[in-house]
Amino acid sequence: MTIHKVYIIGAGVMGTGIAETVASNGIEVCLIDKTTKLAQRGIKWVSENMDREIDRWGLTSSDKRAILSRIIPSSDISLVGEAEMVIEAIPDRLNPKRELFAELDKLCPDETILVTNTSTLSISEIASVTNRPAKIIGMHFINPVTKVQMVEVVRGLQTSDETYQSIRDFAETINKQPILVHEYPGYVTTRIIVPLLNEAMHILMEGISTAEDIDMAMKLGFGFNIGPLALADMMGLDEVMAWMENLLAELSEHKYNPCPLLRKMVRAGHLGVKTGQGFFKYDTEGNRVKTDATGGDK
Repeated sequence: MTIHKVYIIGAGVMGTGIAETVASNGIEVCLIDKTTKLAQRGIKWVSENMDREIDRWGLTSSDKRAILSRIIPSSDISLVGEAEMVIEAIPDRLNPKRELFAELDKLCPDETILVTNTSTLSISEIASVTNRPAKIIGMHFINPVTKVQMVEVVRGLQTSDETYQSIRDFAETINKQPILVHEYPGYVTTRIIVPLLNEAMHILMEGISTAEDIDMAMKLGFGFNIGPLALADMMGLDEVMAWMENLLAELSEHKYNPCPLLRKMVRAGHLGVKTGQGFFKYDTEGNRVKTDATGGDK
């Protein structure tokens, strides 16, 4: 199955990253959010991200124009009535996703594949509100979507072989290595990374080391490209906490219980790169400011 146009619901960090990735590989995108203004803001983020790539000589101005020409903003969800594929990229909360999939099921043609970008939630539970569980599947992209070379392709209990193969082919078309995952809380990547992030936060909270040195230890000691605390900041601390809470509810294992420091930071609105304050501080372009935000003065 060749996909000619992808409809993406949600113009946040993940939705815009997916949109840029898809459009960069020659496929048209309709980026839909609650208002056209929000969708246009998402395209502005794509433009700014490509400007940084141009500065690094990783992209040309003509490349940017071609990619942006393939992304159309909209607030009209009824446009999915002509969709071959819809990718949902709204926040990782079960009830809003189920409500959206129930609506998409009514609006989309019977043959449309509906994809969720969830990182911890049940594909089968999301699919249960539709009349097409065989055509519901997960694609768990990792942020930054444009840089990470893999995507988890998550089969629900009723996902068909045909749907799986179509999405596997699509993943390869957009230059992602598909990793097959059978539905289970946390899949592969989230289940492994969450305890690591949580433990790094506990080490910081207990005053064992600074945020800067904790990250440096993992980068130099184990070859990480980015330290766990900076990674959590990039992912969004509210999202990280939501993943932990979902896994804790599903598996009842203490290792997924969010660190008290994380809870405090989320309550304070210190969510990482997107708010300019997390375990580290960031400027308006998302670049790190050389101070330790939570581990004390260096």
